Amino acid sequence: MRILLTGGAGFIGSNFVRHLLAHSDDTVTVLDALTYAGNRETLAEFDSDPRFAFVHGDICDRAVVRDAMAGHDAVVHFAAESHVDRSLLDPDVFVRTNCLGTNVMCDVAIDVGVERFVHISTDEVYGSIEEGSFTETDVLAPRSPYSAAKAGSDLIALAYHETHDLPVLVTRSSNQYGPYQFPEKLIPYFVTSLLVGRKVPLYGDGLNVRDWLFVRDNCRGVDLVLREGWFGEIYNIGAGNELTNRVITDRLLAILGKDESCVDYVEDRLGHDRRYSIATEKVAKLGWSPETDFEAGLEETVAFYVDNRDWWEPLTARVKNR
Repeated sequence: MRILLTGGAGFIGSNFVRHLLAHSDDTVTVLDALTYAGNRETLAEFDSDPRFAFVHGDICDRAVVRDAMAGHDAVVHFAAESHVDRSLLDPDVFVRTNCLGTNVMCDVAIDVGVERFVHISTDEVYGSIEEGSFTETDVLAPRSPYSAAKAGSDLIALAYHETHDLPVLVTRSSNQYGPYQFPEKLIPYFVTSLLVGRKVPLYGDGLNVRDWLFVRDNCRGVDLVLREGWFGEIYNIGAGNELTNRVITDRLLAILGKDESCVDYVEDRLGHDRRYSIATEKVAKLGWSPETDFEAGLEETVAFYVDNRDWWEPLTARVKNR
């Protein structure tokens, strides 16, 4: 299969490139604008691979998208603005990339005639839930400009399936962690801060709950949906590792041999969702389940940042919350 993968120089996208090239005979073209979170060096090892190609371009640029998508069988659309804190400061960028960009991708996909179009989303579109877990049919209730823009992009992609019969599949994954994550998200931000002797900022009481999914497990789930999913359907992908930010902080301190003096308690951010939780029975019926133990995945993730300072140190100047 010939796959066009948007946002492939980012965290999840680059891990998906690795997954495809290691576990399939597919050819992969990455389309990426290389904004602040995109890192071309993350993919440099594949430049000599005849099954890999890279196109530098914006998903909102119709001509660029058309040229890049031509000749491909499938699209996996990872490209998105994804950091909640940034969306509070510059929401226009999120609406442009996530909504307009998805519309351009879908519209061009109709003309090109792709056979499968996987739209990558997030559990944050459901909003916060005190008890139980969201299913794919629950009403969306996003609470930040980021999650609202992602909810909008989901609806755009699904509308193209309904109106134009575009073979769309949507995945909504929980919070991910693992190698190559831009050092602005919680786990890599805390790890890299501790490695350079900075305190880590813990929002509010630290009791906000997230389900932590190792990135390679998510890649397996997305790949399965790409090949086996039903058009027009949504698939939640989560690991069932519901942990508070306080617990995550304590485990990172322990791994790195740090103590409570390294924690700086800061005012909670605006609209901070208390708990995310998604039901994953639907993707399980396709044959997926998480394989990575959380503790093992966290140890591997920390080790990556310890061993690869030359990868993340140049990126720290782009981080908003440093």
